[in-house]
Amino acid sequence: MQRRLRLLRSALVALVFAGAIPFVCPSAQAQDNEKLRGASSQAAVAIAADLSTSNATTKLTLTLSKAIDAKAFVMERPDRAVIDLAEVNFQLGPETGRKREGVVSSFRYGLFAPGRSRIVVDLAQPATVGRIETVTRARDGAVLLSIDFQRSDREGFRRAAVSSDPAPAQRKAAILPEPTDARPLIMVDAGHGGTDPGAIAATGVFEKDIVFGFAQALVARLESSGRYRVRMTRDRDVFVPLSERVRLAREAKADLFVSIHADSISSAPQVRGATIYTGSEKATDAESAKLAERENRADAAAGTESNEGPGHVADILQELTLRETRTFSSGFAKGLMTHLGPVMEMSTKPHREAGFQVLRSPDVPSVLVELGYLSSKRDLDLLQSEAWRAEVTGGMAKAIDAFFGSRTSLTRPQPARRSAAIAPVSP
Repeated sequence: MQRRLRLLRSALVALVFAGAIPFVCPSAQAQDNEKLRGASSQAAVAIAADLSTSNATTKLTLTLSKAIDAKAFVMERPDRAVIDLAEVNFQLGPETGRKREGVVSSFRYGLFAPGRSRIVVDLAQPATVGRIETVTRARDGAVLLSIDFQRSDREGFRRAAVSSDPAPAQRKAAILPEPTDARPLIMVDAGHGGTDPGAIAATGVFEKDIVFGFAQALVARLESSGRYRVRMTRDRDVFVPLSERVRLAREAKADLFVSIHADSISSAPQVRGATIYTGSEKATDAESAKLAERENRADAAAGTESNEGPGHVADILQELTLRETRTFSSGFAKGLMTHLGPVMEMSTKPHREAGFQVLRSPDVPSVLVELGYLSSKRDLDLLQSEAWRAEVTGGMAKAIDAFFGSRTSLTRPQPARRSAAIAPVSP
């Protein structure tokens, strides 16, 4: 009986890869299907990712629908290996990559850029990339892509990291025409994305998916009013570097930047509620400083290095612009508290300051909203509720209306904007 079941499964997999029947995911993967609906039909499909260890070598094997090119390199601080691939439709379970095996502590995967996917492997100890090979499985035609990670000493790992670290590409600032539409432009930033899942709930739900759904609802709410032009820093499940998010807002001459996130504290599931952050070099408290530090590591988690430093002031004019912008940011944060308080649970300190990298624009008022905690069952249920989402986006829309209604314009000295450097963008 078991042999017949194995033969039947192999036959079905072969038909899927041959295109004779469509691939139907188990119900547990329905959410992944929805997330990847926009992927190209030409993209390879990954249906399994397995780790195995033999002596000093740990092997990662992907089961794919077709062969693709792969290249890999290692990076320090933190120690990790990065595997760059053509675009892949990952149809993997939520627990994939979360268990340690050999030199691999964990791994994550996703769309890194249009047409490019990436796997980031967290290393439990120094290791270098060994053999990369592709073979076709005879029984069903599946393509097995395997990457070997070989245990190494620290010096050998450091040499490999230095020799393989790709130099960041310098992106030239685009010259955008002056908009003819005078309506305020709001940039909505859905945190994390692609290879960076953000916080992960005990149920396997990713922060990147929760906040993207909320950001889409907020955009729809604002656009329906007809009062604003609205853009998103990402319009699908793709990784966007932190400095790129700031650059997008500045280059578009946004009038307001709203970054959407959700937190998690597994050791304190009773903690819940929303918090609104504005930018500052000095954090309100140690908890805020730790959160900002964790969020600012997003680029490293996705296998790229941040190109944005702490943000030194170029001149007196830009310093004055920054001070004024932060005053507007704080004013908007207070308005958010006023309009969100009646419709959602707020944390004990609902407005805090910290050095979040995405809040460092000198001339775009910016806030980061932590909607709640994925570690709280109550918050998680609400975060996935359409009714709750409608109430909260409605409150945010009212706060935005009040913000723009209370002032006629935001002073932005043009010399400061022209002199501001556009950060280089990682490839």
